Amino acid sequence: MKIYLNGKLVDKSQAKVSVFDHGYLYGDGVFEGIRSYKRNVFKLKEHIDRLYETAHTMMMNIPLDKKQMTQAIVQTLKANQLSDAYIRVVVSRGEGDLGLDPRKCKGKANVVIITDKIVLYPKELYQNGMDIITVPTTRNLAEALNPQLKSLNYLNNIFAKIEAANSGYAEALMLDAQGYVAECTGDNIFILKNGELVTPPNACLRGITRNAVMALAKKDKIATNEKLTTRHEVYTADECFLTGTAAEIIPIVKVDGRLIANGKPGKATLKLIKAFHAITAKDGVKY
Repeated sequence: MKIYLNGKLVDKSQAKVSVFDHGYLYGDGVFEGIRSYKRNVFKLKEHIDRLYETAHTMMMNIPLDKKQMTQAIVQTLKANQLSDAYIRVVVSRGEGDLGLDPRKCKGKANVVIITDKIVLYPKELYQNGMDIITVPTTRNLAEALNPQLKSLNYLNNIFAKIEAANSGYAEALMLDAQGYVAECTGDNIFILKNGELVTPPNACLRGITRNAVMALAKKDKIATNEKLTTRHEVYTADECFLTGTAAEIIPIVKVDGRLIANGKPGKATLKLIKAFHAITAKDGVKY
């Protein structure tokens, strides 16, 4: 496996950065998870735009422009001869001292691109649906650490994932500080009720797969809205599913022990899954 590291393709064993890097010491960096399908990097522009927007808010300079970043991603995919892949782009602030002050990071930010495979959930969960549980850890307050930022600080999500795993679940539902549904540890959530598709607007990452699914639903003339959502509304939904780059679209059939409708993946969910797979090899950057 070849890893892109600061302009060079190196063997996996040689892909190293300093232990003084602020990304390692403090989670001070940004990342994107991207997918390619049949030599098409799906929604690459959207992913790169979000990467640079997060870096801008964090006042971190990425030493490549967007065109160069696109070329670097394609270069890494080609070097590993991958047609279908999961791509992880990581940009850390770079080497500094042991203090917090990012001004002490004198060199350039480190850019790492990994292209590999990923299996987030077993195949049977996509066929039969998944059970999830609400966990005690609430989603970050936007005033403290905005969930819109796809930074290397994922401790909030990791705590929730630990709580889910300790309870025997693969994924966890997170609420915001007011008790409204926010998102899962790595996925956005949707419910369908009386023909209306709803996803929360609060305390969540505006996922790129989330946006793609909303566009597909609107194209299919499904009423689609962003609304504050309670767990009661999730429990009594006609259908429920999660979306994410790694997860794609996965049906949810039980939440906190409550069956969603008849406990099977819904018709609209299955239709959206089919429509989503139809665009993954078309909408993006070919290589």
